[in-house]
Amino acid sequence: MADPAADPEARVLLLAPTGRDAAAACDLLAADGIGCRVCADLAEVCREAAAGAGAVVVTEEAALADADGRLARLLGDQPAWSDLPVIVLTARGRTPDRRLEALLGVGAVSLLKRPLDLIAFRAAVRSALRDRNRQYQVRDHLVELGRQAEALREADRRKDEFLAMLAHELRNPLAPVRNGVALLRAGGADPAAVARVGESMERQVGHLARLVDDLLDVSRIHLGKVELRPEEVDLAEVAATAVEAAAPLIDARRHTLTVSRPDPPVRLRADPARLAQVIGNLLNNAAKYTDPGGHITLTLGRDGGEAVIRVRDTGAGIAADMLPRVFDLFTQVDRTLDRSQGGLGVGLTLVRRLAELHGGWVRASSGGPGAGSEFEVRLPALAAGAAKPGANGRPRRAARPNYRVLVVDDNADAADSLALLLELAGDTVRTAGSGPRALEVAGSFRPEVVLLDIGLPGMDGYEVARRLRGQPDGGRVLLVALTGYGRDDDRRRAAEAGFDHHLTKPADPAAVNHLLAAARRPQCG
Repeated sequence: MADPAADPEARVLLLAPTGRDAAAACDLLAADGIGCRVCADLAEVCREAAAGAGAVVVTEEAALADADGRLARLLGDQPAWSDLPVIVLTARGRTPDRRLEALLGVGAVSLLKRPLDLIAFRAAVRSALRDRNRQYQVRDHLVELGRQAEALREADRRKDEFLAMLAHELRNPLAPVRNGVALLRAGGADPAAVARVGESMERQVGHLARLVDDLLDVSRIHLGKVELRPEEVDLAEVAATAVEAAAPLIDARRHTLTVSRPDPPVRLRADPARLAQVIGNLLNNAAKYTDPGGHITLTLGRDGGEAVIRVRDTGAGIAADMLPRVFDLFTQVDRTLDRSQGGLGVGLTLVRRLAELHGGWVRASSGGPGAGSEFEVRLPALAAGAAKPGANGRPRRAARPNYRVLVVDDNADAADSLALLLELAGDTVRTAGSGPRALEVAGSFRPEVVLLDIGLPGMDGYEVARRLRGQPDGGRVLLVALTGYGRDDDRRRAAEAGFDHHLTKPADPAAVNHLLAAARRPQCG
């Protein structure tokens, strides 16, 4: 006999005239692979139906003896998707009682004459189970639709929350930048004031650039368009770069940072820029979520064949229910207005994905709210004692040659400000606000370097680059794409159009100077 407990929703609840009839009916259904539960009375049928049933088979006598109306209530109380099939076994030749006819109008009730024709009985039960199965499919579909509608509401809520945070994060740095402009106009003659304002504006612009970069990085990673450029690196050297980048925020919040370096050094194969981003994001996260005057510890080491990075703080801590979610996109532990720590909730998402792209993983732990937190990253390490390649120190800033430079940008403020910086460095500079004007100026000015925006109206930067390369002296010009389009595909298109270099806005003036100091023509990358 099939086990009726194996799938309660597919079983037949049977209230037969006699125990002998019940056993025979169950054996017959078991031959078709149908589970059967024999019930002693109608009350048991109704109780069991609440746990699930594919069909109910009861005698006419039991249905008519239902003075309390249990069966009618069972059928009438079904959810909207459900129409529980009920087969009533009636006496031969008898006209159905009016009470039975009333039951027929309540639900999916069908009548079957006794003594039973076995073929007709099996067919009636199978038909009832097929109908019931379709009902369960409708139910499951409705449940799935409900989940999807709920997921859409949650996604919409998170979208609104994210846009609010984005507006907040963009307005915060814009305020001191605007104030700085006003201060420069009012007190531009005071060198000390100019220096302070310049430092403040530089910090805020850097913050804006990091926000944009984080958003773009998340998009690239989710689209599978991030390509690592691995090389053999020293973990401590990469961490030093990350510490330097995070230092302004750590210092501004008056934290103490302790760095524990490995001895002997740990070497691994990694993209140094991306690995520094992992460590820097963890340090920034610790700095933001720790009250001023806190303590942050960065520990670097090796555990067997793995390089280990641990960032521990004495900050806000993480509740146990939030620990599994801290690496989810746009998630922040605390987003209340009185304790907004800044950021868009993408930093830890990038940490996890970049660690995974390097063949590693990251985990978070915390003793709970107020108990601080620790983030641990583990990455494959090279064998101990691996040979160290030549030094990869930062290029020294050296005096560079001066050039005739053409700056092309339809944003006049951007073009003029960059031109002023280049002129202060000794370059001779012209500007143009459109593609046709750039070609016209280039014909008479004969620039040695062209810093060219891509997103120009009408004739875009790609077309301008191709036309410049087609001019008699176009082959010797250093073409630099200076643009807000920074995807790998954009870099490829720039290289195909003839650009030598690709800088993403807002470009660091030091990077522009270094590029001009190198005065080489590598492929765009």
